[in-house]
Amino acid sequence: MTNEERVQRAVELFMSGYGCCQSVVAAFADLYGLTDEQAKLVAAGFGGGVGRMRMMCGAVSGLVILAGLNDGQTEGDDREGKAHCYKVVQGLLERSKAENGSLICAELLGLKSPVPPGNFMPDERNAEYYRKRPCAAKVESAARIFADYLDQLHNTNPDHRHS
Repeated sequence: MTNEERVQRAVELFMSGYGCCQSVVAAFADLYGLTDEQAKLVAAGFGGGVGRMRMMCGAVSGLVILAGLNDGQTEGDDREGKAHCYKVVQGLLERSKAENGSLICAELLGLKSPVPPGNFMPDERNAEYYRKRPCAAKVESAARIFADYLDQLHNTNPDHRHS
């Protein structure tokens, strides 16, 4: 599957009812040995800006998960590894903020404030939902940002462990 196909898959997943984070992570999951189901489970709680609290955008959270899978460290005392992962995350998020204006779900949706805890029922996915929400475009943006990152990484370091 090409990276462009992965971007389109992310949008298709979102349009078929999956959360923003699930859609972004699942589109790239096979690169990291995750099944589609595992990716969707790992990303499930990040929907709606983390548990529908409208905090960090789910698509952006997907970028963070993918950065960890691609560039994360596994040793607790690996400061250089942590620093590298954090650098990657910050770069991906800076690009997302530049493209979309914010990393915060509530701001992207034009809400005055995050949804208070206890309001956990997701909105019904219907034509009106998809018409008024910018989420599909944010999913596409996040997936494209990560695809571009992988392409750049592959072009500069063909032996990278996950490219």
